[in-house]
Amino acid sequence: MMSSVSRERTVSTAEGFLCGGIAACTAVTVSNPAEVAKTRMQLQGELTKGGGQKVYKNALDVLAKTWRNEGIRGLQRGLGPAYTYQILLNGSRLGFYEPFRRTLNRFIGKSPTDQLPLTSITAGAVSGAVGASLGNPLFLIKARMQAYSPALPVGTQHYYKSSFDALSTIWKAEKFRGLIRGIDAAVLRTTMGSSVQLPTYHWTKNQIVSNGLLPANSIWTFLASSSVSGICVCIVMQPADTTLTRMYNQPTKRLPNGNLVGALYKNPIDCLLKTAKAEGVLGWYKGSTAHFLRIAPHTIITLTANDIITNLYKDLKYGRADSDA
Repeated sequence: MMSSVSRERTVSTAEGFLCGGIAACTAVTVSNPAEVAKTRMQLQGELTKGGGQKVYKNALDVLAKTWRNEGIRGLQRGLGPAYTYQILLNGSRLGFYEPFRRTLNRFIGKSPTDQLPLTSITAGAVSGAVGASLGNPLFLIKARMQAYSPALPVGTQHYYKSSFDALSTIWKAEKFRGLIRGIDAAVLRTTMGSSVQLPTYHWTKNQIVSNGLLPANSIWTFLASSSVSGICVCIVMQPADTTLTRMYNQPTKRLPNGNLVGALYKNPIDCLLKTAKAEGVLGWYKGSTAHFLRIAPHTIITLTANDIITNLYKDLKYGRADSDA
């Protein structure tokens, strides 16, 4: 009886989208300062042999100097668009993952409840690509806001008064083309991260529960599973993340036909190749410490909060039938 009740305690795609978005907003409030540090480290010494003159020594130095020169406002630059982006990205990634995975399982003749590596990775990648596409304009302005520093600038500087000012400025200058700038890099980055985030989380969680190490609804199970997931995401996504930051933040030039295009990179692959040629392959991993400081807690908080929020919502929607049974 307990298993049949449990199976009925499901949430719709829209409900899953909302729960995932709230969880991600909780996480980004904590992780945004590390994202600012990561963005500035990735832009430091861009396409300069030997790395050029270093404004920042490391991620902690970025945080310290930003706090000293710009205060909390500097550490939390881009937080406004980050909230909206997280709702669109992780609402899609967490809300669409299970429907996509179950549909793929049915398509190949398997049970929807089976955790298959191929369908899990595919569902993660596809749901991530959907979220990245929807949230691209917000990620674009978030990255540019985080890169901007009136005290210690690195990379191309874009100053916007607010998210609305950023969207308006980009639209006036480039129309729709400007708002989707870097979308290919965004899809590449998020597809790579999403292809491992939820599959590794659910695999780890299943291993912990099936081996009797921790109960399924324990917060320690959520934390352990999301910690493993965060490490995997960081390793897989770093080169694409550096590429995305640079694609978003690069200066533009106007062609004879009037179109504005990136002045440094044509596409993500061009960015990867030029970075490796000028800075070596390690250039792809600039800001990796800050990236880990951002992605690990962000993943842990997002996935843990998502499970907690979803379970609380199920209790509100269905009552605590399973625990009482």
